Amino acid sequence: MEAKAKTKTIQTHRRHDKDTGSADVQIALLTERVNHLTEHLQTNKKDHSSRRGLLIMVAQRRRLLDYLHTTATERYTSITKKLKLRR
Repeated sequence: MEAKAKTKTIQTHRRHDKDTGSADVQIALLTERVNHLTEHLQTNKKDHSSRRGLLIMVAQRRRLLDYLHTTATERYTSITKKLKLRR
């Protein structure tokens, strides 16, 4: 992911000025990486190491979403609507 795209994602999903590690930001960054890897795997079907990395990222995002769902339900619903995630 390019630095500009990462900075833009952080700025749109942060909760305060110096926020770079909240669950919202982490979920948004993981979603960007998942989308990028999904496009890559559609053209490179035999790239199994990247597929494994994708599955690990999806599982990490799922854990973060579950955490948000139990601690802050309104933030969970807003982030899933912003990023257009199912569930």
